[in-house]
Amino acid sequence: MKWVAGSLLNPEIKRLRDKADELTRLRIQSAELLMNADTLTVFRTFPLLLHYNHPSLPGYTKGDTPTGIHQFNVNKKQKKQLAELFPYQEEPQKKAQATNLITKPTDLKIQLNNLLSFQDEPQKKPQQADLIGLYAMGSTASIGQSSESDLDIWICYPHQMDKQRVQLLKNKSWLITHWAEGYGVELNFFLIPDNKFRIDNKSDMTMDACGTSQHLLLLDEFYRTELHIAGKRILWWQVPFEHEKNYNEYVKKLYDNGGLNPDDWLDLGGFDRIPAEEYFGATLWQLYKGIDTPYKAVLKTILMEAYSWEYPNTELIALYYKKRFQEQQTDLEYLDPYCLMLEKVTSYLNKINDFKRLEVVRACFYLKTEENLSKICTLNPPTWRRQVLTKFVNRWDWNKDHIADLDNRKKWKVRAVSNAKDILLDTLMASYSKLLRFARDNNIEGSISAEDLGILSRKLYAAHESLPGKVDLINPKISPDLSEPDLSFIQVPKNRKNAAGWYLYNCSLDSFTLINTPTLMYAKYIAKLVAWCHMNGLYEEETQLHLYNQGSDLVDKKLNQFIQDLYSVFPIYIPKASNNALSRPCEIKHLTIFLNLERDPTRHWESTSESEDDQQGDIFSYGEDKECLIGSIDLIYRNSWNEVRTLHFNSNQSVIDALHTILGKMHQGACPPEQIDLFCYSCQFQAQISQAFKSKLNEYIQLRLDSLSQRSVQTLKTGEENFAFYFEQTGVSVQHLKNLVDIYSHISNKKVSNSALNLKNTYFDKTVSIIGSHISEGIVQFFFENYHDGFNVYIANADNEIETLHSFTGGKDDLVQNVNRFYASNNNEMNKQDDRINFNLPQFYEIELSDNKELILSSFTSTTKENEP
Repeated sequence: MKWVAGSLLNPEIKRLRDKADELTRLRIQSAELLMNADTLTVFRTFPLLLHYNHPSLPGYTKGDTPTGIHQFNVNKKQKKQLAELFPYQEEPQKKAQATNLITKPTDLKIQLNNLLSFQDEPQKKPQQADLIGLYAMGSTASIGQSSESDLDIWICYPHQMDKQRVQLLKNKSWLITHWAEGYGVELNFFLIPDNKFRIDNKSDMTMDACGTSQHLLLLDEFYRTELHIAGKRILWWQVPFEHEKNYNEYVKKLYDNGGLNPDDWLDLGGFDRIPAEEYFGATLWQLYKGIDTPYKAVLKTILMEAYSWEYPNTELIALYYKKRFQEQQTDLEYLDPYCLMLEKVTSYLNKINDFKRLEVVRACFYLKTEENLSKICTLNPPTWRRQVLTKFVNRWDWNKDHIADLDNRKKWKVRAVSNAKDILLDTLMASYSKLLRFARDNNIEGSISAEDLGILSRKLYAAHESLPGKVDLINPKISPDLSEPDLSFIQVPKNRKNAAGWYLYNCSLDSFTLINTPTLMYAKYIAKLVAWCHMNGLYEEETQLHLYNQGSDLVDKKLNQFIQDLYSVFPIYIPKASNNALSRPCEIKHLTIFLNLERDPTRHWESTSESEDDQQGDIFSYGEDKECLIGSIDLIYRNSWNEVRTLHFNSNQSVIDALHTILGKMHQGACPPEQIDLFCYSCQFQAQISQAFKSKLNEYIQLRLDSLSQRSVQTLKTGEENFAFYFEQTGVSVQHLKNLVDIYSHISNKKVSNSALNLKNTYFDKTVSIIGSHISEGIVQFFFENYHDGFNVYIANADNEIETLHSFTGGKDDLVQNVNRFYASNNNEMNKQDDRINFNLPQFYEIELSDNKELILSSFTSTTKENEP
């Protein structure tokens, strides 16, 4: 197809415009067929809510809120559609909550009349419309659209729009998102200035927006998936494929010749090249999205791998899509973005002979469609989606049993789900490793900002890193229900063939059933197994628990009470960790404590002479025998990165070890836990034991977190042993004391000894204090101490040891990028032996003086990144 200036130009543009309109019509029709009634209501209504800003409509925002969509004319059917929302207000809860309208029945007639008269008023002229257009992107209208698909909508606006008006538009879009939630529909809006892809990427990262992790690759995804909803058409489709290299010059010539009116089109730009550094950031983003949507993430992550493999001669899917669109007929099968992505990834995996991951990709593609080919089709002819998928599975030579197993996904239980999760994670990590090598081989500079990289890496660390005591979540939306009717916990004592500890089975203790049921999980202590069952949904209130105990004080009644207590106070689903939380050291957010679960020193007191009326007894050193009445302590806690961790203490010093460990996970100046729950399972003195331990814990937490409590010491006697807790800026240490002389000796030595944090020649007097209060064990941290003509660097390693670099020469951005690249590459090399990736990259902070001479510590922000309006 050859384009020339002159008389042929306008007819050709018109032909492609009409062709694009017809494709849009077919795709919208296909999308709506898959939507339930509520989703369809939201899909057809939200453009009207953005077009208008009226008190009677959801999304109304006071002020000079941008309204009106270019080239968008509301017809009578759409006006009627708005009016039909009102009767929904008579239904309780869902529909009433779904809109911001008055719900009194007496007001309905007035509201309806006002709305209809408002709709009949003259609207803004097209040239006065504030919004350029609305465009869906992602799986909507593709073969990948499913019942769980959300609606991702780009709201494009002129980049000259005042910042305050952009903020009003954000507020309005948020209100419409909230309205959609009332229908059970996830509607996400992304505000896109029309020059976004013609300037450097400075976007902020949010839960749904990728920030600086990708830029032109985001445009690639937009072009290959965009669905025109309202407003100006996309110009990119009209520019011939062969002019992609000189896209801007070609478009300018069209404008100069009068062949195109720039006011009629949205021009986001073309693709000259994709920088190599984008592939790493885009892969991190897809890995993060894979936490909740693993099937889609596998496809997109391996696509990034395929793109990098072709670099620097990468053929983007968007360009291939455009070429097909311009040269072939409008056929949904040949112009489906997911089919094209599958085609691209399949070609790549075949070329590198990776047939194992190819099978995973095919399964992910099939599951994403939710088409269920094993079920009888009632439509004749079948939908185009089913026809396409049938061709694929026949080509893949899948048998009926394999298809039926995939179709049964929503009934998969723990073993199938755990196996699927492991396969998906291995597939994702293989792509991540290849992209790391690509970055190293090309010696690329990271385009992703340090703060976005840190946040993404910690999200991945919290989701995927397997650590002792951590509760791994095995079901990232693979199956809706993992509950089991029976769960058995079997303890194996020491000196047996199997490792000592607890074994979990999803069956009863019937010997025949048990011997034919493989172990689900092993742990040294039962609290880890119970927490894992709870957080992964294996336990529900109807689940029967079975216990075979060989050495602990645990009994059936206590086990049932324990899991019910955990179930009552420790929710499975909570909001995702905020970016602010991920930019700081993790803190204990919710702490649950279980005393005397496995070992209860009071159990042998069947009838105690030590009367329970003795309220004054010291439970840490009780009675004539000076016995500590706390035997075992189990901790289950959620931190600010939303990891769930477990800890178990079962010795004569359980109280000391537990308190020291809890305090060690807090840095001075941190927030105290938002919630602390304590349960005691002692046969005797439950109330006294609970009160004594909770009181001591609260006292010590306050001493640890209070910035005024410096160099304080507390002594605690458990049994017949004395211990001293030393509270300092850098942490809490414990010393076993043999007698009172030792107590005073150790206190004296502590006063004169050097602190673990010994920084010299700092520019600010309180630098030592602020670093000491913020260092966190287990994390590498960099502190930039800024002064008028330079900065010092203080590096705290995972053991809180400090290295100082004075008067550092060079730029912070370069230092941060190099450090992150080193740790990413080095961690990859170090973990080759166990095939694990370490996402826990360093954290970066700045120390500087405020205008009122107060010392301020804040997260490092790249100097090249500015917040968008």
